[in-house]
Amino acid sequence: MEAMDYFLQQLSLVSVLGAVVFLLIGYHFLLFMFSSQKHRQGPPGPKPFPIVGNLLQLDVKRLDHALLKVRNILELLHLRQELSSNLKGTSHLFPVENHGLGLGGADSHPGRFTLCRSWQEGASRTTSSAKSRDEIRCSPNQTPPVLGSEAFDMTQLINYAVSNTTCSMVYGSRFDYNDKEFQTIVTRTTQGLYLLGSPAIQLYNLFPKIGKLLFFARKKLRDIFAANKRHHLMLLNRLKKTLNPDMCRGVADAFLVRQQQHEEAGITNSHYHNDNLLVTVMNLFSAGTETTATTLRWALMFMAKYPKIQDDVRQELKRVIGDRQVQVEDRQNLPLTDAVIHETQRFANIVPLAIFHKTSENIVFKNYLIEKGTTIIPVLTSVLHDESEWERPSTFYPNHFLNKDGKFRKRDAFLPFSAGRRMCPGESLARMELFIFFITLLQHFRFSPAPGVTEEELDLTPRIGGTLSPQLHKLCAIPIK
Repeated sequence: MEAMDYFLQQLSLVSVLGAVVFLLIGYHFLLFMFSSQKHRQGPPGPKPFPIVGNLLQLDVKRLDHALLKVRNILELLHLRQELSSNLKGTSHLFPVENHGLGLGGADSHPGRFTLCRSWQEGASRTTSSAKSRDEIRCSPNQTPPVLGSEAFDMTQLINYAVSNTTCSMVYGSRFDYNDKEFQTIVTRTTQGLYLLGSPAIQLYNLFPKIGKLLFFARKKLRDIFAANKRHHLMLLNRLKKTLNPDMCRGVADAFLVRQQQHEEAGITNSHYHNDNLLVTVMNLFSAGTETTATTLRWALMFMAKYPKIQDDVRQELKRVIGDRQVQVEDRQNLPLTDAVIHETQRFANIVPLAIFHKTSENIVFKNYLIEKGTTIIPVLTSVLHDESEWERPSTFYPNHFLNKDGKFRKRDAFLPFSAGRRMCPGESLARMELFIFFITLLQHFRFSPAPGVTEEELDLTPRIGGTLSPQLHKLCAIPIK
């Protein structure tokens, strides 16, 4: 007994901690070995390590590429129908259960229905396409860059224009570009979405227990979210004070009128409530504005890099539209222009991973068991850059969307908005905005690289963030007389 006491006294703290770590590793290794048989029921994939799983095999900077390297046999094109009715949204960042369409929020059928109804009642009355045209015409008059031979960074201009279009459709009015309040919320939203794609936040979403140690990034993101929330609450409260059921100014008014009707009717379980409105509006501004603006920046960069394609698009616009304003109905008569926009979305692939989901029940797919609660990560890169689906997947090639007669053709593998019932609810708005903005810009300007920069020197390597955006660059916007 005395010998044992002497031995224990000689043990250092480091020795004790080392022994504990060794025992934990041994325990998890045995647990891993005995439970491996259970996991063989699922689709095949790389064997994970004890404790850390597949963490060491993932590059969180380009998670889509990392997941493609370790992917199993399941294919998104074939899997989407089987799983679309058995998935629930999941996120560790903003748990907004049943509150609209939060970033990675919960199962959102109520939120989607609410948004669609409000959009039909609000956006259609506010003539959203006309607002996009008006905004792009206002842009050059409210910004300092010199249009002509002098090159400038178009990021801020495009962000302001797209965000203001959303303001017009949601709130019924636009901001002046010099408005400090407007500048702050646009900048803050951009910073938040860039942080959302940072390695720290990606790691937190994949491994929340480990990611909790990265408290600084989470705190910064939550602070941005809270500040934007306060700002939109203030704008919504202003609308409530001047609400007139007979005069719908935008989507928010349509929502508030329907909410008022449900309250007067005594409906207590309505999805038209303040929390739903707030989160839905914030999503339109954050996800909607950033994705549309980023896609437009890519489109203009592609036009500068490929001047022959830009000339062909402009000739089609001149032949079909001339000098008049573009209408949404013109799309069917502009196959090349439509193909260029689609190819921009495919090639740029700005959101390579769709929102994470979990299976709501056990699923058997191709004789493999996908257990209830399994996280499903739709890797859109796997279809948008699939060599078996596209003739030139690694090249900007608008002919992907043109048939042999030069007519536009749809492609099953074109899934930039994800797929199924939980695909992006703002798809129709994004498609309309991209179409109107892109054509209006090309009607009035020719885009080229900065002086001294060749087309070949324009770098197509994406900048990693909440979206895959172009590297910081400058272009010339030369007015067309």
